[in-house]
Amino acid sequence: MDQNETPVLDALAEHQKLERYGFTPPAHRQGRGVDPRVLKVLGEQSFRSDVVASSGLDDRKSSNGYLSRAESLMAEAVGADQTFFSTCGSSLSIKATILAVTRGEGELLIGRDAHKSVASGLMLSGLQPRWIKPAWDNELKLAHPPAPKTLEEMWQRYPDASAALIVSPTPYGTCADLEAIVEICHKRGKPLIVDEAWGAQLPFHPDTPTWAMSAGADVCVVSVHKMGLGFEQGSVFHLQGGLVDPIRLSQCADILSTTSASVMLYAAIDGWRRQMVQDGRSMIDRALDLARGLRRDIDAIPGLHVLEDELVRAEASHDLDILHILIDVSQLGISGFQATDWLRENCRVDMGTTDHRRTEAVLSVSDDSATADKLLSALRELTAAAPDLPRPPAVVIPDEGDLFLETVMLPRDAFFGAVEVVPAEEAPGRIAAEMATPYPPGVPLLLPGERINKAAVDYLRSGVEAGMVLPDPGDPSLKTIRVVREEPHKSQ
Repeated sequence: MDQNETPVLDALAEHQKLERYGFTPPAHRQGRGVDPRVLKVLGEQSFRSDVVASSGLDDRKSSNGYLSRAESLMAEAVGADQTFFSTCGSSLSIKATILAVTRGEGELLIGRDAHKSVASGLMLSGLQPRWIKPAWDNELKLAHPPAPKTLEEMWQRYPDASAALIVSPTPYGTCADLEAIVEICHKRGKPLIVDEAWGAQLPFHPDTPTWAMSAGADVCVVSVHKMGLGFEQGSVFHLQGGLVDPIRLSQCADILSTTSASVMLYAAIDGWRRQMVQDGRSMIDRALDLARGLRRDIDAIPGLHVLEDELVRAEASHDLDILHILIDVSQLGISGFQATDWLRENCRVDMGTTDHRRTEAVLSVSDDSATADKLLSALRELTAAAPDLPRPPAVVIPDEGDLFLETVMLPRDAFFGAVEVVPAEEAPGRIAAEMATPYPPGVPLLLPGERINKAAVDYLRSGVEAGMVLPDPGDPSLKTIRVVREEPHKSQ
């Protein structure tokens, strides 16, 4: 195939050139009826590019196959058998994959550091999760990806599980030993799903961590908007091998996805693939060089430490994506939450994943020396301001034994069943009926169906007081928690 083609992008350009007019959605008619105040912010071109896919970009039968050809070009570019585009983010792609590999029943081996979209898939499907424990670093209070030996032990305990699902890279940039994990799954004839939301750039450069398809994974899900150059909600999922039915995978995605997909998102994905094929290696070269220098410069600032060696030492991560710059600010006497909020308020710099002692900047191929200098300048201002910031409340982080809760009920049954709201101090011993997900990175600490312990409640309550954000509980302050209603015991 000619990788210089961009079928969706070119069709959109032709649509605009021909000045097509549709008596179909979207009702804004390429911006004709839009409030000028809206156009001033969003731009007329954005509305001109927002057209319906069928009976608009293409005819009502999609005779020109713009999308299918764009997907085939992507698959060829990255070495997959098939690729599917999604305009509903990787959250939909993950749910569709879970349903496809399990047929909506039975057990699934899942890394307990999975994103909340995985938990949502469990609640929709009724599957029984069998949680793979990540490698917990009790010194850093940070989870590394699951080790191959841990997955081997899980397969021995649960040989009838349909598949395994792990996250790599994690939001911290740490990576699993995918080749070893693939081998463990495939010797049992079981597929491996990799949530590779943070790995859009991996197929296009040899010096990045191992890409899931290269390691032999069966399905990998990629958020183009995270490390690629697409719009928010742009996602692709890749398939190879014969362990996952491609028709079922496509149909599961169709069941969950919108029938009004955004052509703009498709076109951006299409154009990004061409750009990566043509220029990706040199662009990633520059980004990696920038990251290496920036990591050194940040680590040299008094009071700041960039994590690297401790993330890839023995019994930790197999590899590290150095574009994730994870900065420990604890020597400044402040929390990662404070650092992130101060940088936004005072320097107009937004950071990514944050926790009680760290904040993270993630570089992309769009960054350059000017943006690197902006980050360095902001961090230097932060260190100067830190002595005057209030001392942060202590976050009570559980040890490993208390961190991973016991699943005693199917997540779907706990979520959709009868619930009651109890004060947080009364929740230990009860079964959670809702998620509690520190965000970002979006890994739930409490899941429906898990038995709550005091350590988890103490961690979440102290975290909220220190600045942790919990977007999903009914009570974001976590003064109360939704739990499974207990039937009163009948007297004898």
